[in-house]
Amino acid sequence: MYKNLFGIAILIMAIIFSCTTPESKFESKDGLSSLSAPALASRIKTLSSDEFMGRMPFTEGEKITLNYIVNEFKALGLEPGNRDSYLQEVPMVEIITKAAPSMDVTGNKTKSSLEGLTDYVIWSQQTDEKVELKNTELVFAGFGIVAPEYNWNDYEGLDVKDKIVVVMVNDPGFGLGDTTFFKGNTMTYYGRWTYKYEEAARQGAKGCLVIHEDVPAGYGFWVVQNNWNTAKLYLDPRGKTEYVCPVVGWVTQAAARSLFDMAEMDYTSHHVAAHKNGFVGSPMNLKISTSMDVSVRYDKSYNPIAKITGAKQPDEYIIYTAHWDHLGIGKVDEKGDSIYNGAFDNASGTAGLLEIAKAFKSMENKPNRTILFLSVTAEEQGLLGSAYYAQNPIYALDQTVANINMDGINPYGKMKDIVSRGTGQSDLEDYLKREAEAVGRYVSPEPNPVAGYYFRSDHFNFAKVGVPALYTATGTDHAEKGNEFGKQLQDEYVVKYYHKPSDEFDPARWNLDGAVEDLSLLFQVGKRLSFEVTWPQWKATSEFKPIRDAYMN
Repeated sequence: MYKNLFGIAILIMAIIFSCTTPESKFESKDGLSSLSAPALASRIKTLSSDEFMGRMPFTEGEKITLNYIVNEFKALGLEPGNRDSYLQEVPMVEIITKAAPSMDVTGNKTKSSLEGLTDYVIWSQQTDEKVELKNTELVFAGFGIVAPEYNWNDYEGLDVKDKIVVVMVNDPGFGLGDTTFFKGNTMTYYGRWTYKYEEAARQGAKGCLVIHEDVPAGYGFWVVQNNWNTAKLYLDPRGKTEYVCPVVGWVTQAAARSLFDMAEMDYTSHHVAAHKNGFVGSPMNLKISTSMDVSVRYDKSYNPIAKITGAKQPDEYIIYTAHWDHLGIGKVDEKGDSIYNGAFDNASGTAGLLEIAKAFKSMENKPNRTILFLSVTAEEQGLLGSAYYAQNPIYALDQTVANINMDGINPYGKMKDIVSRGTGQSDLEDYLKREAEAVGRYVSPEPNPVAGYYFRSDHFNFAKVGVPALYTATGTDHAEKGNEFGKQLQDEYVVKYYHKPSDEFDPARWNLDGAVEDLSLLFQVGKRLSFEVTWPQWKATSEFKPIRDAYMN
């Protein structure tokens, strides 16, 4: 009898254990102790050193960076992520445009000239040796948006074929105070300059010029100026028939106003009218002439990828991403420095990727689902490495559970909050909230939703193919000095360090205690996903939900 009772007790305990073990694995601190600020600092210092030459694809700096990442994957005991290789080839083309120093503008009554770099910045997405504009017509097309869900079409009734469209930055919801109209001040994808170039091409335009404004763009014109007569990378277009505009770029607001004056069009009234449904664009009765010499080089860059195979659901995948590239060697700054080291952007994210890989590898309980660590190339050139992976996935999209992306890890010390980019998109935000609350922190919305950051890093390419994607950013509620201090730090970064040689690792300025806390949250989210059998979903209102539903149902 006692033996039977003992056996029954053991059976009950086994049942209870089997039911509670997954949850205990979620909640446990297994793996967390391997995350450390000194180790993270060491990786950031190495990746952002001058030796890596700014980590630009197609340069010696790329070779050094790839060797480092692959060697770290091997040292951590990770498996190759692309069959027997730690690399995925990404065929690309480098296009170097040398623009003429000026652009001639001819109106019905007057002639004028705009100065390159100062008034405008242009480049080419095509591979022809010479791009010429000869008395090419300008057409004002509002925001340059076609959005059926908003009953919006800036190109309706407009003939823009073989012409240059001039469009406004951001989208019609900006500045109106109505969060239901194009999400208000939160930029939609329609507000991104990349979308505007794509739509102009679909409309048959020869080119697209975006009018720059600091606030709705989210950065100053000096960021745009970094594109003047430099090398730009694109995915290899050979064998594809998709049309792209020969001329794309930006004009300053001052230059745009001068064009409107020449066209005898009131800039302010057109600016206001373009925000209203039913707006109709119009020819500007101006013609422009300029040229660009184009040189082309085809080559391959690489996405390093490694994995930890899951114990029970090895054919279901969770992908952590961080881009390894930055801007290489470029324009000399006021201190005589020309190496764009990219310590925060994104040596920190790459270092974080390796630290999270180390944490998963150190776990006593191996994850049930496979964890992938994907370090993507050419983010700075237009999210190209992640775009290539999304279009050519090594692991099937309908078996990919989620993407967790890291692009800039907190260098400012401990924060009470962590920012969730693209609030309201997927269940992954709820996962993040749960993990943050478990350690006395909270999730805050984007402090600058105008900038459209959800469309500006590699997770976006996973979202575009339907994979739920989480992208976080450094909080602003500093643990000791509060929100205003935290906001000052981020504003200072944009002014002093963003895409400048000054973005270097400085142990006197950097405090990575908060970075470790943020990485811990992202690790815990992935760990929870790795032991679950359920799948995170897009929210009902997400524009990406129909894409996922189409191939999952």
